[in-house]
Amino acid sequence: MTKQLDPLKLEKVAIILKAAAHPLRLGIIDLLDKNERLSVNDICDQLKSDQSLTSHHLKNMRLNGLLKCEREGQQMFYSLLLKEVTEIIRCLEKCDKL
Repeated sequence: MTKQLDPLKLEKVAIILKAAAHPLRLGIIDLLDKNERLSVNDICDQLKSDQSLTSHHLKNMRLNGLLKCEREGQQMFYSLLLKEVTEIIRCLEKCDKL
């Protein structure tokens, strides 16, 4: 007999996947996997992305529980809260049909 998946857990997983499902967001996750924490400016510089667009994506990811944010003076520093998301990305990178 197979175990049925918990609908509440499935909903949470769907929210996490939606929050990560954008090339810029995946780039942010990859950067934060390699660096413990980065400022918005560091992320923009490394991804060559616009600050307002990057901030929008960072806010979305923070609100959906993927990232945590700490303010130091005028700067905001982000770090991965759900490091397991990087395992999902690595798994998907191995798919032959990508």
